[in-house]
Amino acid sequence: MLKQLIYIFGISMIPVVELRGAIPVGIGLGLPAWQVALAAMAGNLLPVPVLILFTRRVFEWLRSMSPKLERLVTRLEKRAASKEHLIRKYELLGLMILVAIPLPGTGAWTGALVAAVFDIRLKRAMPAIILGVVIAGAIVTLLSCGVAAVI
Repeated sequence: MLKQLIYIFGISMIPVVELRGAIPVGIGLGLPAWQVALAAMAGNLLPVPVLILFTRRVFEWLRSMSPKLERLVTRLEKRAASKEHLIRKYELLGLMILVAIPLPGTGAWTGALVAAVFDIRLKRAMPAIILGVVIAGAIVTLLSCGVAAVI
């Protein structure tokens, strides 16, 4: 079972998939929901500090490498900028909501990207992102358990 929980932990670190994909997989494997949720939340949060601290530097480096990478960075920055209204209006509450909504284009990776692009310090951004991940984890776990009970 530990091996499977480590697998769930790893899945939840993948951008786009995050805990929204890892939790249903773990519950589908028959693992206890609370253990799956904890492993997925921990894995989802692990890359966040690194992303917040180094995204800008990595973006600058990528821009200098090639025009294709520059277009990729521009696309990622536009994606973060599309969330600007939420962040500017609600500040850290907006960041938490952005991370908590279990829909495509949201999550801890997007929250960390937005925090980096808008220069929100790690000390301020991290509590909002943690709370958002916990809320998203609870929602996805409840939905996954409900779907598993119906099947």
